[in-house]
Amino acid sequence: MERAVRLTAIVTHEGDWYVARALEVEVASQGPSVEESLANLREALELYFEDEPVPTVSVDGPIVAPVDVRLSA
Repeated sequence: MERAVRLTAIVTHEGDWYVARALEVEVASQGPSVEESLANLREALELYFEDEPVPTVSVDGPIVAPVDVRLSA
């Protein structure tokens, strides 16, 4: 039986690659474009969940917020 689960991804541009990371689980992938990195992440997540339980995901999703950090010189 198939079912769909909505997870949250964040994509960063690192060098020549876009890196997509899932926030709810420790899974990441990359690609030469945002779209490809997300497609590769989707495939990696599908493979990951073949052996792992699907996490309980809040209907509100995760809270994504900036964090200011003071650094000494």
